[in-house]
Amino acid sequence: MKHRLILVFMLLSSIASAQFVTNSKRVADIYYQNKEYYAAAEYYKKALQISADSAGFVVPYGFESKLKKDNPKKEDYEHSVYQLAESLRQYKNYRDAEKWYAVALNFNNPKYSLSDYWYGVTLRANQNYEEAITAFKTFLNKNKGEGEYLEKAKTGIASCAFALYEVSHPRLFKLNRLNNDINQAGSNYTPLWSGSTLYFTSSRPTGSNGKSVVLSDDKNARVARKQSPYINAIYEATGNLRKEKITLSKVATNVKGKELAAPAFLPNGRVMFVTMWDAKNTRKLYQLKRSTSDKDWSEPEELSANINVNGFNAMQPFVSRNGKYLVFSSDRPGGFGKYDLWYCAIRADGSFGQAVNMGNTINTAGDEEAPYYNSRTKKLLFSSNGKVGLGGFDFYESEGDFDSWSDPRNLGYPLNSSKDDLYFTPIDEDDVEGYISSDRESLCCLEVFYLKREFLNLRGQIFDCKTGKPLENVLVTVSDSLQDFMFTTSTDGKYNFKLNTNRKLKITAQKTDYFIKTLSYSYDQLAQKDTLITEEICLLRIPPPDTAIVLKDVLYEFDKYDLTEDSKGKLDFLYTIMVDNPKIEIELSAHTDSKGTPEYNLDLSDKRAKACVDYLIGKGIDASRMTSKGYGMSMPVAPNHLPNGKDNPVGRALNRRTEFKVTKRE
Repeated sequence: MKHRLILVFMLLSSIASAQFVTNSKRVADIYYQNKEYYAAAEYYKKALQISADSAGFVVPYGFESKLKKDNPKKEDYEHSVYQLAESLRQYKNYRDAEKWYAVALNFNNPKYSLSDYWYGVTLRANQNYEEAITAFKTFLNKNKGEGEYLEKAKTGIASCAFALYEVSHPRLFKLNRLNNDINQAGSNYTPLWSGSTLYFTSSRPTGSNGKSVVLSDDKNARVARKQSPYINAIYEATGNLRKEKITLSKVATNVKGKELAAPAFLPNGRVMFVTMWDAKNTRKLYQLKRSTSDKDWSEPEELSANINVNGFNAMQPFVSRNGKYLVFSSDRPGGFGKYDLWYCAIRADGSFGQAVNMGNTINTAGDEEAPYYNSRTKKLLFSSNGKVGLGGFDFYESEGDFDSWSDPRNLGYPLNSSKDDLYFTPIDEDDVEGYISSDRESLCCLEVFYLKREFLNLRGQIFDCKTGKPLENVLVTVSDSLQDFMFTTSTDGKYNFKLNTNRKLKITAQKTDYFIKTLSYSYDQLAQKDTLITEEICLLRIPPPDTAIVLKDVLYEFDKYDLTEDSKGKLDFLYTIMVDNPKIEIELSAHTDSKGTPEYNLDLSDKRAKACVDYLIGKGIDASRMTSKGYGMSMPVAPNHLPNGKDNPVGRALNRRTEFKVTKRE
C-alpha cells in the first residue's frame, strides 16, 4: 500500500559506466524523483560528506559553518540538507528528519519556505507538541494570506492542542505490540481476522534475483540499483497471536511480478479481494476465487470499471459482514480530497453496483483510508489525516447506514498516536477486541498491535423525591462531549450502562410531569473512581399550574431584603432546576407575616423576590425566564395568631417564605 512500505535498498557500491550519473547529489535527486526515499537519503548524506549511518546520528559539529554566505557550494549544501530532511520524512524517519529541518530553518531561499511547516510536522510526530505549535505559528507569521499549507499549519496547531489534552486524559483502550513473527522486518499491516486466522500484509524480504533496475530523472540522467527484496504479499497466522510461537505462512497465489496487500473476503470465504500493483502501475482492486474443495486461489481478475478507473488508484477493500457492501479508498475523480472512501453494493450474483462517494461528512481534503463497517451496530471506523488529530493518520468513528453519517469523532489517545494508526479488524461482534496497524513504536514501519476496549460501568436507580418509590419509564441519557447513550427504566427504576468513555460525563434523567435532573462528572472524578459508579437519583414532580413550591430556609436579614449567604446556597436548588430544565419559566414570589402595614410588607416582599431573581441572573439564568412578585401578607399559609389571640411564632415563620411556580413548561 502507499503507507510506509519501507524500501531498504541494496545500493550498488559504485555507479559505473559513462552514461550513468556518479555525482552523489545528482544520484540522490534521481532516487528522490523516483520516490526511492531511503536511497535518496543515503546519497544526500554522501553529498554532504556525513556518515551514511542514519541510526542515532546528530548533525555534525560545525556543519552549519559550511553554509556561510560566501561559500561557493552554499546552494548545493542547502539543497542537499533540505532534500535529506524531505527524504527522511518521506520514509517516516521523523526523528532524524526533525534535525535536518532544524538546519534548514535559517535558509533564506524561498524554495525552502516550508521548512518551518515540516519542522512542526516532525516535532509533532516525535511528540514534541509545544515546540510543534511554536514551529507552526512561526510558519504562519512568515507566510501571510491563504494557501493549502497555511490551513494545514492551523490544523497542526489545533491538533497539537488536542494531542496535549488527549495524552493527559487517556481513553479506555489497551494496546500491545505483537512480539512474534508477525512483526518481522519490513512493514506489517492490514490485519484481517477471519474464522480463526489472522491475514495481514507484510513487505518482509522474499529474496531477490539480483537484477538491476535503471532509474532516470526528467533530464534522462540515470542510476542503477538492485531490485528490492522487500515485496508486499499476504500472510496468514494461526495460534495464540499474543504468544511468541505461532504458525505463519504466505498465502499461496498465482500472482507473479506484482505486489499484493489488504485482503478482504466475501462471507462464504471463497472470494478474496486484494489490492495489486507493480512499480509502474496504479493500485487496483482484484478478486481471486476458489472452489469449496480447492485450497488454491484462481488467477486474479480485475474488478469492473465501476471500481477501477484508469489512471487512478483503488485500494484497501473491505466487505461488510453481511456481504452487502464493498468499501474502498480511491483517488478517482469526484472526490473531496486526495483519497476518499467509496462504496458500492454487492449484488446477489456477485457483480457490483455503481461506486458512490461516502460524502463530505466522512471525506476531507486529505486522505481517508482503511474502512471498517459493523453492519450490526452501524458504526464506521476509518483513518484520516485530514482532520484535527494526534498526528498522521488517526482512527475516527461515525454512525450511519450509507445514506447519512454522523460527524466522525476522533477516538483519541491511546488508540491514536502521534504517527500513523490504520486498519482495524475485530475478533468479536461488538468490536471490543481486535488488531490494528501502527508505526508508533517503529522508526519507519507499520506493525500489528492487539487492541482491547475497556469499559466504565455506570448504574443506579431513580426514585420519586416525595414518595421514595422507584420510577419507571424514566429516560436516562449519559453524554460525553461527542455522543449520547440512552436507557429507559423498568418498574424497579434501575439503569445500567457499559461505556467505553471516561470523558466528562453528564447523566440526565427525565420523565413526563417531573423536573429533569442532571449529574455531571469531570475526567478527574472518573479517573479516581472504580470501574463501577452507582448513583441514586430522585426526581421532583412538577406541581399543577399555579401551585407553588416553597424554597425552604431562604432567609433575609431582619426587616431587610438582602439575601444571607446561607440563603444563596439554598437558592442554588432552584438554579439547578433552571439549568436542568432550560425550557421552563417561573414566577418567583416572596411573602411576609402580618407584622407591619400591608403597604410596607408588599414593598419588602417585592424587593426580596427581586433579590432572588437578581441572584439567579448573576449565576447565568436568562432574565426572560423569570418574573418576581411580592405578595406581602396577603397569602398566608398558616395563622399569624392563635385562636386565643396570642402571637403564633410557628405560623408567622411559615408565612415568611419564598416560593416559585412554573408558569411555562415548553
